[in-house]
Amino acid sequence: GTSGIAVGMATNMPPHNLSEVVDATVYAIDNPDADVPELMQFIKGPDFPTGGIIHGLGGIISAYKTGRGKIKVRSKTHFEEKSNGKVMIIVDEIPYQVNKERLIEQIADAVRNKDIEGITNVNDESGKDGMRIVIELKKDVNAQVLLNQLYKQTQMQTTFSMIMLALVDGVPRVLNLKEMLECYVAHQKDVIVRRTRFDLEKAQERQHILLGLHIALENIDAIVELLKKSRDRQDAIAKLIENYGLSDKQAAAILDMRLQRLTGLEVEKINAE
Repeated sequence: GTSGIAVGMATNMPPHNLSEVVDATVYAIDNPDADVPELMQFIKGPDFPTGGIIHGLGGIISAYKTGRGKIKVRSKTHFEEKSNGKVMIIVDEIPYQVNKERLIEQIADAVRNKDIEGITNVNDESGKDGMRIVIELKKDVNAQVLLNQLYKQTQMQTTFSMIMLALVDGVPRVLNLKEMLECYVAHQKDVIVRRTRFDLEKAQERQHILLGLHIALENIDAIVELLKKSRDRQDAIAKLIENYGLSDKQAAAILDMRLQRLTGLEVEKINAE
């Protein structure tokens, strides 16, 4: 999930379940012609870390097909009955980006202002086992009607506007689900190609140096004699290049070679590499 505001445009992508997205991506790679409904077999909708229930499929389908959509997210609740016959509404999960303390204040304010009637008490009993907001009701109140009022007047129900806007090759574009996965796969390919090319260039540079060292070891006595007769480093490099067809880097590597590289084991190592 990510959200950001730019000049004249905004992006608001909800978080998703990683396993579902991976499955959809693999399917998209194997089936390049797959359309949005096919991909939605794997990605059913956003997966909010705070839980909650997405109310209706219209917003999700619109967002995945066009890149824009509004989804209603409701708190997950259940009813419990006290021994005295009073009913309690228990809130187990709340919508994404809703602050629990602020929500409890909102409910209390609605009761105080008589916008909602029939609530006697609101307690936060959340603990290590998870969230639990207890809303106690008066004896003869219809719990379902009151719950609907809470959805309407508090943040127990919110609207999340999905805007799947991203920079593609430096240009802002609103992407549907298929395009989003295609851009991701293209990016991963680019990363792998660049990483492999980098590794290849490093290996080729190393190979170039090793070929130079190999030539030096094949002609070590003549090269030692050549170095003894050279005035300075530059003169030695010039003679190595002239006599053995080496490059600057190879000649420099030979000059920097330590005497221990001339032992049998070190020679074997260079040849093996």
